[in-house]
Amino acid sequence: MKLGSRIFAPRPFTTVLTIAMMIVLVSLGRWQLRRADQKRALYDAFDKGADATRVIDFQTPPLPRYQHVEARGSYDQSRQILIDNMTDPDGHAGYFVITPFALAGGGWMLINRGWVPVGVSRAELPTVGVGGEVRTARGRADHLPSPGIQMGTRAELHPPYPVVANFPNRVEIATLLHETSWAAATDLVLLDADQPDGYVRRWQAPGMPPLRHVAYAVQWFGLALALGVIYIVTNLRRATPGKADGKT
Repeated sequence: MKLGSRIFAPRPFTTVLTIAMMIVLVSLGRWQLRRADQKRALYDAFDKGADATRVIDFQTPPLPRYQHVEARGSYDQSRQILIDNMTDPDGHAGYFVITPFALAGGGWMLINRGWVPVGVSRAELPTVGVGGEVRTARGRADHLPSPGIQMGTRAELHPPYPVVANFPNRVEIATLLHETSWAAATDLVLLDADQPDGYVRRWQAPGMPPLRHVAYAVQWFGLALALGVIYIVTNLRRATPGKADGKT
């Protein structure tokens, strides 16, 4: 193909390779835009969750994530769980303190009382005692923390308490505590920052904000555009007089 004084003559291999790479880059950009939409919905749910408080008990059906709730009952400090490898908003390593909560009308739920730092060594666990008096606990409905990728065989949880665990699920915790009557309203309650007997509680929707994903999408699309420009420029060659006139 002649373009002015130059000829556009791409090689088949570089053409196929460039098209494949551009498809990958554009796909990554579109994936980041979908992630941005998902995060936007998650952040919106977090913001709207505080609009109204739902009183829950053992009979309450499953609630939307981040719904603000309150429940009457008492903590069981004798069977607590420390979820390891958790960080505070500033990136410091520590544990989430998960305490079983016996509902006044029967049944159980789990309350995340906040984040505590790792001690001098991991052999020295933090003191996380809490009174067992009847109280009203308030917070947001949420899921238990989960890993992005599950690697290897999961170790069985067993006392002594507090049990240190890496991303335990609901079944594992129920087995550990030997309890079967769990409230269906939510897997976990994030204790409000103004509630007593808690630790660091600067709750927010997990992961990167939506705009960060949009920024990554723009980068992927920009790389695809740059690759296309490089492909065109590197395959434009100055025409020789004979070739330019169609002669040999």
